[in-house]
Amino acid sequence: MQRLARQWQRGGKKVVFVPTMGFLHRGHASLMARARKLAGRKGRVVVSVYVNPTQFGPNEDFAKYPRDVKGDQRLCRAAGVDVFFAPDDTEMYPADFSTAVQEENLSRGMEGAARPGHFRGMTTVVAKLFNAVLPTAAVFGAKDFQQAAVIRRMTRDLNFPVKIVVAPTQREADGLALSSRNKYLSTAQREQAAVLRRAIGRAQKAVARRPVAAAQLRRQTALLIAAQPEARLDYVEFFDPETLEPVKTVTHGAQMALAVFVGKTRLIDNEAL
Repeated sequence: MQRLARQWQRGGKKVVFVPTMGFLHRGHASLMARARKLAGRKGRVVVSVYVNPTQFGPNEDFAKYPRDVKGDQRLCRAAGVDVFFAPDDTEMYPADFSTAVQEENLSRGMEGAARPGHFRGMTTVVAKLFNAVLPTAAVFGAKDFQQAAVIRRMTRDLNFPVKIVVAPTQREADGLALSSRNKYLSTAQREQAAVLRRAIGRAQKAVARRPVAAAQLRRQTALLIAAQPEARLDYVEFFDPETLEPVKTVTHGAQMALAVFVGKTRLIDNEAL
């Protein structure tokens, strides 16, 4: 991959990268379309598929995370991707691997607090993938808002010559954000999962009328989630979209993020208010 990337660099070609964990869907295809637009007809689009073990906790779903390499390859071919890059664990993490990348500020709350070690694993693998693919730009989805912010900070702090582009969240007709984990949901759970988008919509309407105390919005969100028989709120946060610091009073322009278990499936979403 590095030899090929260096060859492209010498030829002056733009290289745009879409890192994924596979089980690709329409949301990923939208990232690939954005990557192609950025790369142009003469540039190159690289999609990686790697289910990174170091960003999963001991009780999370690494072993059963959905995988479909052949299906992923078909989707990438249809999207006009130039290189499908699928390294394995032995290539990414040799037996004596002992180095990690850790962002210390933006990664503390929300997903960082709920999933200790998650961002350490994520920033490490993204740094390694950047060094393998040597991209001009990389495209990430807005559904993982905190992840995108952490990657932007890592890229800046470590002087990676990579432009970070964040593409809009793709949704189902009822507003549920597209996710590979949606596959886990039963029919009844799938219907209940739409509560994440309803919670965001309710908060948006409340803030549009007047500033609201974050504690009040948090209570209202918890009640809405609890009304679904198989849903359980992990966290909901209202924060500054630049610093990711929580706000006590939620006003227009604040960001909302939440994580909800529906059955055993953990779903996340976020939107600007």
